[in-house]
Amino acid sequence: MNGFFTSGVVCIVGAILLIVLVFLAQAIKIVPEYQRLVVFRLGRVLEKPIGPGIILLIPIIDRARWVDLREQIREVPHQVSITKDNAPISIDFLWYFKVIEPVQSVIQVGNFEQSAAGIAATTLRAVIGGIPLDDVLSEREHINNMLRNRLDEVTERWGVKVTNVEIREIIPPREVQEAMNRQMTAERVRRALVTESMGDKEAAVNRAEGTKQAAVLQADGERQSNILRAEGEKQAQALRAEGFAVALEKINAAAGKVDPKTMSLQYFETLKSIGLSPSTKYIFPMEFTSMLDNFLNKDAKK
Repeated sequence: MNGFFTSGVVCIVGAILLIVLVFLAQAIKIVPEYQRLVVFRLGRVLEKPIGPGIILLIPIIDRARWVDLREQIREVPHQVSITKDNAPISIDFLWYFKVIEPVQSVIQVGNFEQSAAGIAATTLRAVIGGIPLDDVLSEREHINNMLRNRLDEVTERWGVKVTNVEIREIIPPREVQEAMNRQMTAERVRRALVTESMGDKEAAVNRAEGTKQAAVLQADGERQSNILRAEGEKQAQALRAEGFAVALEKINAAAGKVDPKTMSLQYFETLKSIGLSPSTKYIFPMEFTSMLDNFLNKDAKK
């Protein structure tokens, strides 16, 4: 009887300990720095979230919801949208968000991620519907800003902040893709032709500039050469004139020392050499000129 009683007491104590451990496991929570607990006490939410650190909850009375405060990223898959000029395009994007008010994110919306994804898809169609295709392809940053602002306006009341939106891929219709490829090819050909023509132009200018400089250098060389030749010729003529003057002075000096007999002898030698030539000669002797001098002097005296 005593053994049965003892076994019963042990079972009761063990059950109590088990219940206590279960209660403690439910009551004690360790909240990381990046999470918060939104606690409902008897169905009413506490004004402020709890955490971080060790938290003690009241079992059965308190019910907690975990909320992650880190920035999250979600993908909105490809959505077919119609642009302002009625071109169907497929577009997907990423959106980044973080919870800034944990209590509001729990009590204001059932599943804010799913709700935000649905709003993002409808917002994307609304934004794309107001923009022409060319602007959609060229103004991604503008579309990103519009999507972020509109999503942020909607999710603000849920305590969620949309931090960024990035369009990942835009797939235009096949006809538009082919036209874009042709345009891109034509643009590259045009750039190649422009680059080639600019190269030809620069080459022609360089050749002309080289020819011009060569002609200038050649003309300058010829001018300097002519100047040097003229200066040389001038100096040569001056030297020849100087030598001729010196020779005349010496001849004059030598002629002043020659006596009349020597002059007569030279005169006869000259007549002799002239007479050796077979051609006809008319010779007037020096004495004839002396006779003319006498005659002319007589007339002058009369």
